[in-house]
Amino acid sequence: MSQQWKAVCNVADIPVLGARVVKRATQPDVAIFRNSEDEVFALLDRCPHKGGPLSQGIVFKDRVACPLHNWNIQLDSGCATAPDEGCTQKFSIKVEQGKVFLDMNELQPVSGEAAAA
Repeated sequence: MSQQWKAVCNVADIPVLGARVVKRATQPDVAIFRNSEDEVFALLDRCPHKGGPLSQGIVFKDRVACPLHNWNIQLDSGCATAPDEGCTQKFSIKVEQGKVFLDMNELQPVSGEAAAA
């Protein structure tokens, strides 16, 4: 399936070492993160541990610390760092001319997913 990019915000809208949330009607939100090197990442806004809102965590280097239990989640993969285990969904992202784009195909519910959410 080819990618269908949708602009969701500007890089400048995301605080350095912070996050911005993209709301979805029938599914958990997507968190867009910006690190100190101005790299931008997109993860499901749920920690793999207890579902904490990663968008409210502290961003440092290439990780975000979950605000509930301080699990460190890698921004590039969505996976927890050892000794913790588990991953949250990562989303394709592209930045062009200061705008942040997400792949619309990844944002759509998989068949039956909306009912389970």
